[in-house]
Amino acid sequence: FGNVVDHCFNACIDDFTSKTLSSRENGCITRCVQKQMFSQQRLSERFQEHNAEMTAKMQQQ
Repeated sequence: FGNVVDHCFNACIDDFTSKTLSSRENGCITRCVQKQMFSQQRLSERFQEHNAEMTAKMQQQ
């Protein structure tokens, strides 16, 4: 989770003159976090698929 925060912060936040996020920064953070979460979910699903395939192969032997 910390990597997502660091990545999205560095990618989206560039104006430190205000205490609040601009609408552009807010939108960027939202899209970035959604993209990162989707990627993590897909990676997890792919690992589960691979694990199921490997388990099936082991049971056939």
